[in-house]
Amino acid sequence: MALLKRSSPSDKDQVAAAADPEGRMSLMDHLRELRNRLVKAILGLAAGTIVGFVFFDRLWDFLIGPYCRLPAAYKLKAGECTLVQQSVFEGFMVNLQVALIFGAVVAAPIWLYQLWAFVTPGLYRNERRYSLSFLALSVPLFAAGAGLAYITMDKGLSLLFGFAPDNVIQLISMDQYVGFLMAMLVIFGLSFELPLLMVFLNMIGVLPFSLVKKHQRMVIFLMFVFAAVATPSQDPITMLALALPMVGMFLLAEVIMYFHDRRKAEVEERHQQELEEELDGPAARTPE
Repeated sequence: MALLKRSSPSDKDQVAAAADPEGRMSLMDHLRELRNRLVKAILGLAAGTIVGFVFFDRLWDFLIGPYCRLPAAYKLKAGECTLVQQSVFEGFMVNLQVALIFGAVVAAPIWLYQLWAFVTPGLYRNERRYSLSFLALSVPLFAAGAGLAYITMDKGLSLLFGFAPDNVIQLISMDQYVGFLMAMLVIFGLSFELPLLMVFLNMIGVLPFSLVKKHQRMVIFLMFVFAAVATPSQDPITMLALALPMVGMFLLAEVIMYFHDRRKAEVEERHQQELEEELDGPAARTPE
C-alpha cells in the first residue's frame, strides 16, 4: 500500500514509528487522520453556529447597518429599517445562514489549525514558514476587504435604488438583502487576497517579477474589469472602491517581488562567483 508522510505524532504513532523510522503512515491511517481533523473542524463550526443563533438579534442589527444608512425615500417606512419576509421559512433560513457564517468566522482558528496540522508535515521547512506567514496575513486582509464592502455598500444600494421611478416602493426581502451583503463581503475579501497570492507564488519561485512587470498594464486593466463584473451592485462607486485598493496592493506586491528577486539574484551571483573561485583555485596553484 502506498505510504504517505505522517500528519502529526501521537502515542500510537510513536509505537508504530519503531517499525517505520522514517515517520510514514499507510493510506488508511492518513485517511483516518483526515477524518479526525474534519470532525474537530465541524464540531468547532457547530459550536460557533449555536452561538450565532443565540446572538442573532445583535448580529442582524449589525448586518442591516448599510440598509439603515440609506435615505428615507428608499425605505419601506420612512425612518425605519424595515425589510419584508416573502415566505414562511425565510425567517428561519436567514437565521440559519447568518448563524453559519458567524460560526465559520468564530471557529476560524479551529478549522484553520486543523487544516494547517494536516498539511504541514508534507511541506519543507521554508514552505512551512512561508505558508504560516501568509496564512496569518490573509485573515486581516480578508477582514479589511470585507470591512470596505460593509462601509461602501450603502452607496451602491443608494445608486441602484435611485434608478427606480418616484412612484415605486422598494420591497427588499431578508433573503435578498443577506445574499447581496454576503456576496459583497466575500468578493471584496477574496479580492484583497490576490496580491498576497502573487507574493507567495513569487517567494516559492513560481511567479517572477519580470513576468508581472511585463504584463502590468494588462493586469491593472483586468482588475478594473473584474471589479466591474464581480461586484453585485455593478455601480461605479462600488467598482472603484474595489478596484483602486486592489491596484494599490498590486503595486505594493510588485515592489516586494522586485526586491525579493533582486536579493535572490545577488545571492545566486555570489554563489556562482564562489564556485568559480573554487574551481579556478587549484588551476592557479598548479606549477608550470
